[in-house]
Amino acid sequence: MFRYHQIQIGVFAAALLLSAPLSRAAAWQQPSGFTGHWEGAMDVGGTEITFMIDLKYEKGEWSGTMDIPVQGAKGLSLSGIGVEGTEIEFALADIPGNPVWRGTLSEGKITGTLSQSGMTIPFYLGREAVAGPSRPQEPKPPFPYREEEVSYSSGEVMLAGTLTLPPENGLFPAVLLITGSGAQDRNELIFGHKPFLLIADFLTRAGIAVLRVDDRGVGGSTRGSSPATTADLVQDVLRGVRLLREHPGIDPEKVGLIGHSEGGLIAPMAAAESNEVVFIVMLAGTGVPGMEILLEQTMLITKAAGATQEQLEAQWEAQHHALSLVAAGADSVEIREAVANLIAIQQARQPEGRRLEGETLDDVMTGETRKVLQPWFRYFLTLDPRTALRSVKVPVLALNGELDLQVPPYQNLPEIEKALKEAGNTDVTIREFPGLNHLFQTTTTGSPAEYAGIEETMSPEVLETIRDWILARFGKGGTR
Repeated sequence: MFRYHQIQIGVFAAALLLSAPLSRAAAWQQPSGFTGHWEGAMDVGGTEITFMIDLKYEKGEWSGTMDIPVQGAKGLSLSGIGVEGTEIEFALADIPGNPVWRGTLSEGKITGTLSQSGMTIPFYLGREAVAGPSRPQEPKPPFPYREEEVSYSSGEVMLAGTLTLPPENGLFPAVLLITGSGAQDRNELIFGHKPFLLIADFLTRAGIAVLRVDDRGVGGSTRGSSPATTADLVQDVLRGVRLLREHPGIDPEKVGLIGHSEGGLIAPMAAAESNEVVFIVMLAGTGVPGMEILLEQTMLITKAAGATQEQLEAQWEAQHHALSLVAAGADSVEIREAVANLIAIQQARQPEGRRLEGETLDDVMTGETRKVLQPWFRYFLTLDPRTALRSVKVPVLALNGELDLQVPPYQNLPEIEKALKEAGNTDVTIREFPGLNHLFQTTTTGSPAEYAGIEETMSPEVLETIRDWILARFGKGGTR
């Protein structure tokens, strides 16, 4: 997914876990009653975020970890843990916004507030287990198909994943799933949803083998010695395609790709480079350069948050200037100034009591500047997907949600179709689904703020469309 790469500050739910060590914590003393496992929740922008902490006190030192399942965060180290009587304070290290949890222990529960970037959010913690978000579509074992844990190298990187195959013996069509931007696990976990687990289960039950893989540096996959760009990720995908083609249960002439968001950009790049890819499915894939995507994405999400036309125009100008400097390879000082101007415009929309200032503001500017200077970001800004699409002659299915605010269909689907026609591609299916967002969930506004609160992981109609399209061209495979 393209997750807020528009340099937007203050999206609290997406950046929830943020803090610096507390200087006074070391002087505080051991309590009785705080050690052990706790579970609770916070109401963030109308969405209940559950979290768990585990606290230890050994040899005069406090330590602890936090899990936030909806964000895929597990085992995050707590910093600045301090306890005095029935009061506790803790935080997380090295995150802008200085979030600090402060609570009071009473009758076996901890209640208090989380403070971050001028915002205050109530929270509670108890000893009892808290139910996670309802995800009724999430597949549960036992599964009526085979699973294999696989690993393979891509240059210096070792990638790990799960291959699911129909239970029968035979040669089956197969797909490799490609995640969106940012390092994600093999299930593409986002806000408690596991869309790739759902896709793999649905397609494998229909007779299609599926490989889903941890991104570099996540789960069982190793991290390279230097930051990866989209071009590097294309090579990771092609190594996975080779593994599928060499598997004894897969028909090497029926191996394709399903990519979501940035994965929908990577898929045609891989197909343009290798004739081993025989079809691609683009889920919210892009059809215009990255800068155009980010500018439009920002306008749509900012408008949905209630900005006026004047505010939208000011933000567009500031963001366009900052991104243009990054794309042109300007020096970091000039880029930081442009980022600071963009943040100032964004902060002006906030109520006075919630505006960043001082050290917190400086930390945010430094962090955002560092982010836009990363090799992946620079590469993405100027990467035009139409270059690869004009070379793709294999069957293509391109799907988008009508309410996708991150990769808008009106901006991208026409360009995808046009580029494929220029390639002379005669098997192209383009479809826009009414009422669906970037994750292909049924929604009302398409705002990313809704993702976590929606129980549906992916529209059944989209799943059925993908399945039927593949089977119509490649069948279920057959017995040897």
